[in-house]
Amino acid sequence: MNSCKRLFVAATRQNDGKSTICLGLLQVLRKKYSRVGFIKPVGQHYIEEEGVKVDEDVILMRKVCGISDNLKDMNPIAVTKGFTERYIREGRLEKYIKMIRDSYDRISANKDLVLIEGTGHAGVGAVFDLSNASVAKLLESKVLLISTGGIGRPIDEIVMNKALFDQEKVEIMGVVINKILPEKYEKIREVTGIGLQRKGIRLLGTIPFQKNLTYPTMEQIMEATGAKVLYGEKFLQRKVVKILVTAMEPHHALSHFAPHSLIIVPGDREDILLAVIASGRILGGDCEVAGVILTGGLLPHEGVLKLMKKGCFSVLLSEDDTYTTAKKVYECRVKIRATDKDKVKEAMQLVSTYLNVDEILRQI
Repeated sequence: MNSCKRLFVAATRQNDGKSTICLGLLQVLRKKYSRVGFIKPVGQHYIEEEGVKVDEDVILMRKVCGISDNLKDMNPIAVTKGFTERYIREGRLEKYIKMIRDSYDRISANKDLVLIEGTGHAGVGAVFDLSNASVAKLLESKVLLISTGGIGRPIDEIVMNKALFDQEKVEIMGVVINKILPEKYEKIREVTGIGLQRKGIRLLGTIPFQKNLTYPTMEQIMEATGAKVLYGEKFLQRKVVKILVTAMEPHHALSHFAPHSLIIVPGDREDILLAVIASGRILGGDCEVAGVILTGGLLPHEGVLKLMKKGCFSVLLSEDDTYTTAKKVYECRVKIRATDKDKVKEAMQLVSTYLNVDEILRQI
């Protein structure tokens, strides 16, 4: 293995904001080093790109940072359907170890630094003998561990995850506490820092919760619900700030309409749809709703459809009933995409502002 600097980023659980921090870190590191690589050795949430199955985070990093490395090298192992069962029956660990090593060697060739993203907490992947702790050891990398706001829970989870890395003799250089409620930020930064110091663990960053990063786009809503676009495809990048399931009378619904709202409504509730159209015409501008989902596979009168077609918002059609559609919307998994220019920029600003990047690089 070459002498290229490397940093492994892991988390104490899913949805700790690891991918967002990796995205921010990668952008910041590219300002400090001219040749920076990225690899996610084991990926769980894959999509198909250029004919190969790769983790969605790899696509994000590659597009945002203009990385030209081979996609499959950036994510040598994508845990596809049936992968775990096949491994338990067949094994072949050496094959996968070789895949990771070979991909890393190609990624790190002629690089100053490689950012390595783990998947889930320290033990994720243990079922097929490639936990985060095992992969960090394999790639001889120190670890930056991400947890989320609070005092007791994150420290407990950090200590528990650290035990798995310790078992593999992998050093945790420090931790970052993410998604701290702004009103509790100063107290948590101070007290958590003291608590971790007593455990011999460095606190290398504390990041306040950013509500903006949690808002899905209409495109993500469309994918999560399986709905199809009727009108307004060019508005699919609109962010959804408020979700409103409407079955009330229009004069009551009007008081709940707000800028950037998603209106979920049975397709035959023409009265509510006319109210949505009217609110946009009257208020206009930033007060326009983000989009509408017609549920039940129902379409309103042709005249209402013509009015909706002229609106400055997306109109989706879901075959599911209103409850099922709303449930899918609320369960929508929000991930930053390369098209989310404001979120991409915010990720970099958060890392620049709230992480001790110089100390992280010194530890590497």
